[in-house]
Amino acid sequence: MTIKTGDTLPDATLLQMAEDGPQQVALADKLKDRKVVIFGLPGAYTGTCSTAHVPSFMITFDDFKEKGVDEIICVAVNDPFVMKAWGDSTRAIETGITMLADAESQFTTAIGMNFSAPPVGFVNRSKRYSMLVENGVVKILNAETNPGECEISAGETLLEAME
Repeated sequence: MTIKTGDTLPDATLLQMAEDGPQQVALADKLKDRKVVIFGLPGAYTGTCSTAHVPSFMITFDDFKEKGVDEIICVAVNDPFVMKAWGDSTRAIETGITMLADAESQFTTAIGMNFSAPPVGFVNRSKRYSMLVENGVVKILNAETNPGECEISAGETLLEAME
């Protein structure tokens, strides 16, 4: 079942790199009593993810903060080492975006946003989406129909939907 507006996100444990290595992050802790943007994408270092999706949230970062967003989280089905390296290379982490790894696709699968494209090496990866979540409840959900496109799920589109 795919997540939809009005649904509460399932409990999930994701991974984030810390100075002493990978650390588990309880998503519920990040969402409790907070306004959070989560965007998911097929994978670190991939074309549209690197050239459009992440940059769209970097460009709009301050605008989201002005609208009361506490945190912007990027989730991909990659390991935490890759997410950290990618966050550093794109400067997303420097901007303030939290890079979380859904290494086993548990969260992505639980919200019904998983897909596979074995010919290009994608197995149980994330569809491209963005969502506004308030206290764990999805308020706005923007999902792409094609993982190679980044229009509906772009930061600018989510920001406009919040007005």
